[in-house]
Amino acid sequence: METSIAGFDWDGGNREKCEKHGVSRAEIEDLFERELKILPDWKHSLPEEQRYRAIGTTATGRYIFVVFTIRQKSGKNFIRPISARYMHQKEIEHDEKENPQL
Repeated sequence: METSIAGFDWDGGNREKCEKHGVSRAEIEDLFERELKILPDWKHSLPEEQRYRAIGTTATGRYIFVVFTIRQKSGKNFIRPISARYMHQKEIEHDEKENPQL
């Protein structure tokens, strides 16, 4: 995914859904400043909106999984998180096995 990002698109709907699993807005935004894996989410994408999965670690080293899309506003691209949660050890191991090149 090569695109210039101007910031994040937050509102009550996506903020509540992400925080439901204990992941803060700050952790999600910080994740995108760190090294992370970004994969297409073909299963949940819509014809009019491509979704992505981001996997990385928080500042404290905890693995986090974020589903997001890119929204355009006033000609600029914004990351719109859709959901976020911390990952379980089995998921981390599965991800590393399935995507060794990343």
